Amino acid sequence: MAFTLVLLLQLLLVSLASASHHMGGTATYTYRGKTPDGKYIVDFHNRDTYDRCSYSHYWSCYQGQCGLKANTQRGIIDNSTNAPSNEKLWCETETVDTRYVPSDKPFQMRAASCCWITARNAFASNWRLLTSVDLGTRSDTQEPNRSPDIATLPVLRVPQNCPRTYKLTTFDPDGDKVRCHYGKIKNTDCGTCDQPSGFHLNPDSCTLQYYNASSDYRSYVFEMVVEDFPRGHITLQYSDGSQSSKSPALTTAAPTATAAPTATAAPTTPASLSKLPLHFSFLVDKPVPSCQPGHYLPKFVSPTPENGAHIHAKVDMEVEIRVRAQSSLSKIQDIIFSGPLNTTNHRTTHNDFVITWTPTSDHLGNHYVICFAVESVSGAYVYQSDMRCVVVDVGKKQVEANVICSQSTMRVEIEKSSFPRLSEDDLRLTDPSNIVCSLKTHSNSTHVIGIIPLNSCGTQIEEDEEFLKFKNEITTFDNNSNNNLITRTNLLEVQFYCQYPKRGNVTQSFTAHRNATTVWEKGFGKFTYQFEFFPNVQFQTMIDPHYYPLEYDLGSRIYMQIKATSSLNNTELFVESCSAAPYDNPNYMPAYPIIQNGCKVDSTVIIHSPDHQRQFKFSMEAFKFIGLHDQVYISCSVLMCQAGEPNTRCSQGCMAMNQGSNRRKRETVGQTSSHLVSQGPLRMRRSAERAESPVMNLNLNLVFIAGCLVAAVGMISGVAVYKAKISRVKYQPLATFED
Repeated sequence: MAFTLVLLLQLLLVSLASASHHMGGTATYTYRGKTPDGKYIVDFHNRDTYDRCSYSHYWSCYQGQCGLKANTQRGIIDNSTNAPSNEKLWCETETVDTRYVPSDKPFQMRAASCCWITARNAFASNWRLLTSVDLGTRSDTQEPNRSPDIATLPVLRVPQNCPRTYKLTTFDPDGDKVRCHYGKIKNTDCGTCDQPSGFHLNPDSCTLQYYNASSDYRSYVFEMVVEDFPRGHITLQYSDGSQSSKSPALTTAAPTATAAPTATAAPTTPASLSKLPLHFSFLVDKPVPSCQPGHYLPKFVSPTPENGAHIHAKVDMEVEIRVRAQSSLSKIQDIIFSGPLNTTNHRTTHNDFVITWTPTSDHLGNHYVICFAVESVSGAYVYQSDMRCVVVDVGKKQVEANVICSQSTMRVEIEKSSFPRLSEDDLRLTDPSNIVCSLKTHSNSTHVIGIIPLNSCGTQIEEDEEFLKFKNEITTFDNNSNNNLITRTNLLEVQFYCQYPKRGNVTQSFTAHRNATTVWEKGFGKFTYQFEFFPNVQFQTMIDPHYYPLEYDLGSRIYMQIKATSSLNNTELFVESCSAAPYDNPNYMPAYPIIQNGCKVDSTVIIHSPDHQRQFKFSMEAFKFIGLHDQVYISCSVLMCQAGEPNTRCSQGCMAMNQGSNRRKRETVGQTSSHLVSQGPLRMRRSAERAESPVMNLNLNLVFIAGCLVAAVGMISGVAVYKAKISRVKYQPLATFED
């Protein structure tokens, strides 16, 4: 008995501790169909925010027949140490409860306890979250009502002197009218039922406007209710033969513009289809010297999606939302977000934030809101950008494909039965100019197959702290178009990438020596570019490819030659630009410029006299990239011209940036497109190393390659069936968009 009493007291203390740190919460539900014995399957998505990650709401049946819980999933969505100054942390978690409900009649679930965090308008106050569900069959859709998808960030903050407008995302999958208002029934759908001054809530647009309030270390707490109403008069039919009527919502009159309006409750409205709680905390910080976005407050820039944008996703394919922000007078520190369970984020070395989520078959046909904001710091002050929310629409997967990642290529295989109206003749990679990038080369009667080098075909490189990602895509193009730059029939777009861990400098395992590049162009036929290194200024014998990676001492001279071979005698070679990068990809940014617009940029570059006009010889002093990168790859943009033509890029030579180079224009047939050639790696010998023979260096490199290859990780988007073809290859999808 004594043990039982002690246990009950401990449980009570845990409950009180949990309840006394509440910072907000939301709830939505999804109807999932019926069980074999006729019960209604409903998923409840309950998010809660506390000052630690171990707490969560406890929901119970408040009214009606709520059924029994069949399954529960719980996980952390996001957390941050930039909480109000009297709190150490905020943490948002989501619990997904699957319930089997015996009836389609209305019922209510509620979570209730004490207390809110120390707040300006809810000191030691209770909190109440109420969810009202009605599973009656709608006369307009012939399905039970689907709740709005609501979301906001759990903790919002703004400087005292910076008015700001927040559009609370309330997307309704049935197309219903969604309205928001403050909780009105004390101890039922709200605890304090307070309407903070200095704010205005527009119920019809669910827009919250902050005008002015004094700064305080304590937050305001908002207890709102979200309801959906049909656009016209409908009935709900129940399995017992009864029915109910639902009418459109009344519209609230707009406030006058004579002064900043105060918050007002919504007028009496007809009965809604559902009611959902939307609770969050709002902190007013000290004034900031400038409210201009991009100064102290982070400003979103491209490719950040617009607020309210819809992102199409497929089952088992990773959704990727890229977020970029700038602030000139503060330092970008972090991103905070709210989204469905298993949403994650990471920061790239280019300081982009990438939010990712992979929907499962349970999410098919539904819609999910992901909200985010970027935070910056200046000293002890934290500044938050405006809030943006996007809606992820989960549809069916349509493309059967897989990807295989090797040390130097990505092999993509797509079943032709996935797109019966298209063939490899209608598809292309990002840059198909190189013959090796043609999808016709390896395709067969059943599959479109592409074998894509990591440093060609328009492959883009991206990195974060742990991985290198090589990305490309397959798209449709118009055969009847005059060029391959545009399409007006976007029937297919498959994005994919291979991902490699950076640990152990795995990039040295990529192909050491690049073979000659063969190109075909109208008017010039087939021609080949060969990029090689030479041991000295005589340029007599190129360095044997077996000796790669080549080793140089810092400051020693590197001799390079690019040579074009063509069946046409009256042609000449022109090198537009050359740059160096620490990875074997010409698209890596930032790259170190060597030659730009035909002009020498690096001060150590010497251009040597060629033997003929289809040859380019140059040299420069060896260098290394600052940091952990010991290797250097050289990439050049080259083209061919008809010799002696006055208006070609070759005849123009070195052109400064302000001279208006026309190298991108193809107004004359006297020149080809630009092509990329690359070579490497060059390894910079450390001062403590002895100069070993090239053969010994090669052998050591091969041993290193063998040890690194087992770590490759592959990823593809637009994939319906993933089949691992090599050991330890892991597939994850990117967003795919199809018409």
